[in-house]
Amino acid sequence: METNHVLNDDLNGKHESEIEKILPNTNHKRAYDGITLTEDTTCGIWFLRGQCLQRFANKKAYVFLYGLLGCVFSAAYAYFNGTITTLEKRFKIPSRTTGIITVGNDLSQLFVSVILSYYTGRGHRPRWMALGMYTVVLFCLLTALPHFLYGAGSDALSLTVEHRTNDRNVTIEALERERKKALCHHKNSTASQCEMEGGNYSPQLILFTAQFISGIGGSLYYTLGVSYMDDNIKKSKTPALFSFSYFIRMLGPAIGYGLASICLKLYISPTLTPTIDNNDPRWLGAWWLGWIILGLVLFIFASLLALFPKTLPRAAVRKELLKKQISKMSKTESESELPTSFGDMVATFKRLILNPTLMLNNFAAIFYFLGYMPYWIFLPKYIETQYRQSSSASSLITGSAGLVFSAIGILLSGLIISKYKPRARYLAAWNVIVGAISVLGIVSYAYLGCAENDNRAPLLPNGELNPVTECNSHCFCDYVKYNPVCSQDGATTFISACHAGCQHSRKVNGTDIFTDCSCISTNKTLYYERLVNSNNNNTKIERFAEYGFATPGNCSVDCLSKFYIFLIVVCLLKFSGATGRASNFLVTVRCVEEKDKPVAMGFGLMLMSLCAFVPSPILFGIILDKACLVWGKTCTGNGNCWLYNGKTLRYTMNFTAATFVLIGTLFDAGVWFFVKGLKIFDEEIELELEDLAS
Repeated sequence: METNHVLNDDLNGKHESEIEKILPNTNHKRAYDGITLTEDTTCGIWFLRGQCLQRFANKKAYVFLYGLLGCVFSAAYAYFNGTITTLEKRFKIPSRTTGIITVGNDLSQLFVSVILSYYTGRGHRPRWMALGMYTVVLFCLLTALPHFLYGAGSDALSLTVEHRTNDRNVTIEALERERKKALCHHKNSTASQCEMEGGNYSPQLILFTAQFISGIGGSLYYTLGVSYMDDNIKKSKTPALFSFSYFIRMLGPAIGYGLASICLKLYISPTLTPTIDNNDPRWLGAWWLGWIILGLVLFIFASLLALFPKTLPRAAVRKELLKKQISKMSKTESESELPTSFGDMVATFKRLILNPTLMLNNFAAIFYFLGYMPYWIFLPKYIETQYRQSSSASSLITGSAGLVFSAIGILLSGLIISKYKPRARYLAAWNVIVGAISVLGIVSYAYLGCAENDNRAPLLPNGELNPVTECNSHCFCDYVKYNPVCSQDGATTFISACHAGCQHSRKVNGTDIFTDCSCISTNKTLYYERLVNSNNNNTKIERFAEYGFATPGNCSVDCLSKFYIFLIVVCLLKFSGATGRASNFLVTVRCVEEKDKPVAMGFGLMLMSLCAFVPSPILFGIILDKACLVWGKTCTGNGNCWLYNGKTLRYTMNFTAATFVLIGTLFDAGVWFFVKGLKIFDEEIELELEDLAS
């Protein structure tokens, strides 16, 4: 063993005086000046050791790296959420299936989080966390794998210049048949054939497997990371440093959604030239590209984390001195050093289950996550549906909205808690207030949406779309791809030119125009003005005038004012929610014995996985599917949803979420009742030790 002085610059008089209060007969200055480094307190691994690494064996370096790793980790999940809509379109996946895929990581956390946290919590936690992050790297690579196995898909390729011009098998007649598929045709027409591509479940299985593997890394990161931080940092500094690491981690969703926005602006095959732009609902972005970048960055940061020691040197000295003092006042210190065993694990679980503060805090978190999960997973889709934004714009808005407010909230709360050191009851009371604000904000979402954002097509009494009307009853449109068109007066959006009863299409000034549309009433004056301005002759005017015409794309909807109000409410909820993170964390780690902290974190993660993370995406995926008006049909059944009933979706999704958050707020009130005597900071614990000594 090598002896080295690792006294850090942050040692100050206050720190020494606090140790002196607990250990009045100890030469505390000498204890820090002469730290004997062991393998457990030395930075590095195998042959990668030395003074250049040992200088980083301190709390500041760990908190910063832990935050960076969490930033990239959360960016990966945000990137997945930001590309969900594109994945659904590419592989024709309904939202309820997407919900099942996303719970894969929660299922693995449910199975392994408690056991792993118990056995690894007493081992070398930084190396275990690094190993867990390597599984997340594998998750990134597996998620990108379906693109390399199955390519861009025939739908995306058919919308590129190269596919239309370079394929020798594509004749003019074939191109004409492809163009006519969007028009009104009879049931026996070749254009009415269904698609086979949606029947392949292999991509969905790969995505689920990737999510399942990532859950192992996530459970190790969250359960071991915070317990390692709390065990190696003074309790008075924990709120500020935890808030700082959480602030860094909080940048992850913004980075992930921003990366998704950038990648989705690129076509799914970047080397090809698309014939549509990214505002077209058929656009498929390069969803796979970001996974390669995220996997590489995660691998680098995880490798750096593995170099941290089992215990930081200064923390090792504090624990040793405190252990000696406590052993004089009460029991021997061997109680906290019991070896891992099945019997001890059962006893640990019993202590946790019988802890009312911990259980109420866990149940509050469960219902909080139940209510907020749909906004973390489906918010880009929600913005696309309610406010007519493109997939790339929705991802960018989701990542950037509220970032500044969340940052201010988490940093401000951490600084206030560290400075004023409020008692546990004040922290719990603030969580109740935050919950009440969240309920009101989520309820307001239900009334913020485009009043006319649904297609003005007839609805059945049960709220479903009736695609067949008298004007298009002669058309067979079951397998026509979703390609919305707008009527000539800009008032009605149809699912496709077929549903508008359009018989022909032609180009006018380079723009596709669908003509002879039996569901669109004609306006001869309007036709005359438009066609004269286009230098067309009167013969064409009379021919166009029999029925109305339509143009590609949705009719424009002006609801920016409500969209801005929605973003303001999102920002306010981000701020208020962020202010409660530090207090919730402190209550969790202080209401259990020190040796039980890693297991308590794993136990809480298991409960949240079982009761919130697993059922919530599936439940809200079903709610999304129930609000679907237009399904993409394949030969094997329904594919992905192309159009939602905005009003139904707003009410069912937001009122359900608000109910869950309200129940969680009631459990927070229970936490407030039980935390009356809970000690949060060093000063409170010191007073308790002095009472024991006397």
